[in-house]
Amino acid sequence: MTDLDLRPVTEADLPMLRRFAVEPGLIGNDWFGFRDPRAQDRRFAQDGYLGTDNGRLIVATEGQAVGFVTWSEGRYGGSAGYWEIGIVLLPQWRGRGLGWRAQAMLCDYLFLHTPAQRIQAGTQPENVAEQKSLVKAGFRLEGTVRSAEFRAGQWRDGLLYSRLRTDPSVAV
Repeated sequence: MTDLDLRPVTEADLPMLRRFAVEPGLIGNDWFGFRDPRAQDRRFAQDGYLGTDNGRLIVATEGQAVGFVTWSEGRYGGSAGYWEIGIVLLPQWRGRGLGWRAQAMLCDYLFLHTPAQRIQAGTQPENVAEQKSLVKAGFRLEGTVRSAEFRAGQWRDGLLYSRLRTDPSVAV
């Protein structure tokens, strides 16, 4: 099995991160139009992508950055929050089993270092690979979120998955 690490963003990672803001095919179905590529630099200068309510870690294998995972805080009510996670891998690294492992590692990290009870992730109904990846990472399908995102000129449904602190951890 290929070595896999999650690590903080470094200045050397910024060129890769900028690419996701300006190359439409690079991010796949999650392309929402051109974005300011220098926003990556500003965020890195602000807190190195390690904020208290959201963050990003680099997915690295074989000594190189191959993508990133993200988390952001959400609330359904009251004072208890949850994390919403996401992942993006460069196209040449997809389909190798890195995605589910990185997402499982991120969940373990968040459960270890924060009091969150719930981690959730969304994906598109047509993204079967990500659906399988989430299940393999210990997530359960909760249902369809109707008209969850505006993409490619129309409103589209999403699928919502979750993993609870009390769910079994997945061996990576």
